[in-house]
Amino acid sequence: MVSQEELLIEKVCELYEQISRLESLKPCKNVDMLFTQLVLTCIPPSPIDVTNLNTTVQDIRSNLIRICGEAEGHLETHYSTILGSYDNPLDHLNIFPYYTNYLKLGLLEYTILSQHCTHVPSKIAFVGSGPLPLTSIVLASNHLPATIFHNYDLDPLANSNAMRLVSCDPDLSKRMLFHTNDILDVSNALKDYEVVYLAALVGMDKEGKNRIIDHLAKHMAPGALLMLRSAHGARAFLYPVVDPCDLRGFEVLSVFHPTDEVINSVVIARKYPMPMPMPMHSLEQGLGSMILPNKCSEIQAFNPLNHGNMIEELTIEEQLL
Repeated sequence: MVSQEELLIEKVCELYEQISRLESLKPCKNVDMLFTQLVLTCIPPSPIDVTNLNTTVQDIRSNLIRICGEAEGHLETHYSTILGSYDNPLDHLNIFPYYTNYLKLGLLEYTILSQHCTHVPSKIAFVGSGPLPLTSIVLASNHLPATIFHNYDLDPLANSNAMRLVSCDPDLSKRMLFHTNDILDVSNALKDYEVVYLAALVGMDKEGKNRIIDHLAKHMAPGALLMLRSAHGARAFLYPVVDPCDLRGFEVLSVFHPTDEVINSVVIARKYPMPMPMPMHSLEQGLGSMILPNKCSEIQAFNPLNHGNMIEELTIEEQLL
């Protein structure tokens, strides 16, 4: 008998074959239909662990994440252009098909943030904001009305599209700033932010993601919060997974796995105020003071937003002398 996991992999691979044959990933009826099918296939909670897949399926997953990222970029550009043609673009955000997801994700992330942040942050950085910076817009409009948002993106066209959306709004035009930079080239400015958000598709593979995380660990202010988006179960065919144990230099505070139509998991971590001391035997070996990797132990907890959501509280085993 074929298992649920095998059926899922078969369906994903079949959709990948069809998607990879498309001439263009720009929005149209066929592209929209195939990606909708893919998302609906991957949304139901699944015990699948993508790290255990065979090499062929691992390669398909890597390609699929890259293709999904490209398609998402086209989709956001398409809708940002349409929105930019209105006199007041922010009054029409609901034409974007996934806008309600962003409203839910914004509320979820704000709730998580407020559990771990002792005061309202004055400055937040969003890395990988894109042409349609809905997370920043939703948080700035609905949840953090006094906070200034610094949005970083590599693409100058994405930033000019994004700026057009907020330029007519007397409030957001002052509180939403845009920087065309590779975040790996930004160092001193990172110390100014109490919270840094890292978009799901910044760092498309494990190496790229870890390089960015290590850079943030080096340059963020001690005690500042890092909010990352990850994926769990079959949703990891759509987005990269952030392994909490790869967050060197950070204390992982919690990981939230939504089970509704919000696809991304949310990871929140705090930059260590200082390097943690090494055990004596390591010091004797001349390794000096360095951050120890997190030891992750998972505890189920309750998410106030959704009874169906699963939260893992990841505790850090103290490594003290």
